[in-house]
Amino acid sequence: MARDTSSSQAHPQRRPLHVERFINQFLDAACDESRRAILELLVPPMGWDSPEGYELRAGEIAQQLGLARSTTSEHLHHLLNLHLVAARKEGTVIYYRLRNHHLVQAFHEMLRALETHYHTLSSSFEPSRTTEG
Repeated sequence: MARDTSSSQAHPQRRPLHVERFINQFLDAACDESRRAILELLVPPMGWDSPEGYELRAGEIAQQLGLARSTTSEHLHHLLNLHLVAARKEGTVIYYRLRNHHLVQAFHEMLRALETHYHTLSSSFEPSRTTEG
């Protein structure tokens, strides 16, 4: 019996297109070093009672990351558009917190696993470097 290898049969458990777009947008945002650092900063410290109650001011985020306020604002706006962070305004100050703590926490667990993996490997050898040209 011949096997149908068309794309509809090759991936019968494909996600809906809009979900694929959100996943790609998240990964794109998380691949930016500054946005990834912002997401990491917004993860509540160990022992924090409620992730919903942990928030930082935009200025605090900029200061801790050593970024200009305008640059930080652009990154936060991007994360807001992706529904990864939520904002609360109090007077002229805007506070930011993670919108989906579990999603970002899972991402940070993956980062820790990668860090451990590559730290272990680096003691054995230096990673190969590719050259262009």
